[in-house]
Amino acid sequence: MIQAPFPWFGGKSRAADLIWQRLGNCGNYVEPFAGSLATLLARPHAPGIETVNDLDGFIANFWRAAAQQPDEVACQCDWPVNECDLHARHLWLLAQRDELVDRLQGDPDFCDAKIAGWWVWGISSWIGSGWCSGKGPWVEQGGKMVDSRQLPHLSASQGVNRQLPRLSGGQGVNRQLPHLGNAGGVNRKSVLTDCFAKLARRLRHVRVCCGDWSRVLGDSPTVKLAPVTAIVLDPPYDTEANRQADIYTHDAQGISAAVREWALEHGDDPRLRIVLCGYEGEHDIPGWSEVPWKAKGGYGSQGDGQGRDNAARERLWFSPHCLPVVPRQASMFDEVAA
Repeated sequence: MIQAPFPWFGGKSRAADLIWQRLGNCGNYVEPFAGSLATLLARPHAPGIETVNDLDGFIANFWRAAAQQPDEVACQCDWPVNECDLHARHLWLLAQRDELVDRLQGDPDFCDAKIAGWWVWGISSWIGSGWCSGKGPWVEQGGKMVDSRQLPHLSASQGVNRQLPRLSGGQGVNRQLPHLGNAGGVNRKSVLTDCFAKLARRLRHVRVCCGDWSRVLGDSPTVKLAPVTAIVLDPPYDTEANRQADIYTHDAQGISAAVREWALEHGDDPRLRIVLCGYEGEHDIPGWSEVPWKAKGGYGSQGDGQGRDNAARERLWFSPHCLPVVPRQASMFDEVAA
């Protein structure tokens, strides 16, 4: 099993074994919300056809670059934690975002190793959520990092005034301390090179897409490719499920409900084994089995934070055609304990 080389809110590494027990060794695997790819990387058997997708261009670019240019990505992320560099690279990355997504969506083979390396270095150095979300007040202006909230309101010129919302909203970053723990820095070249070489071998035949989740759930990438297709649906959890705010870069209300409707519509198809992820009470799907599991909780689990409470609310819903649970055979140690 290979672990993702960066932290990710909502990662399913602790649930991966349970997921694969119910999915089995399907000939085709689809993951519309890729994130850290924890489930795919934990697959216990030889992979078949695999397709992953994410709306976030930085994520899609990272996985493409890790597969195609692993040595260069390792080189680009080999850098010590430096607060000034963290902010400067953060602003630079946001300036590349729109063109990056356009190129990813226009060319299935395109990737940028520098962007991938700087992005994974930053997310591994960053504390909490918000990396490359573009939601903070700090912006680049004239080669300097400035607080957009202190910019003058230049109402005398409509051309300059119209640019201010773009400066203060769409491309800003939050200014905060980097992650200073041993686990946060990505800076050991030999370890990194080996890590990315393993990732490249594992991702060699994984198809990486960048766009809306529904694009990879049509017949062509699913039922037409193999007798049985496994689908892992891990959308942004709904705000009504009392999850933490501002944890997703792309966070549109209603995605969770739309994904649930798709799952309901296709759950009875014997060609599909579907798992839907969410919090307790978020989904009500008759005929599906609901299984609890506990996440690590992330930074929000420290103290009495909301993350600690939500870590115990994680649920998996398995469609009717997923494999049944195999009861664990009792051993003599169980009898002694009893």
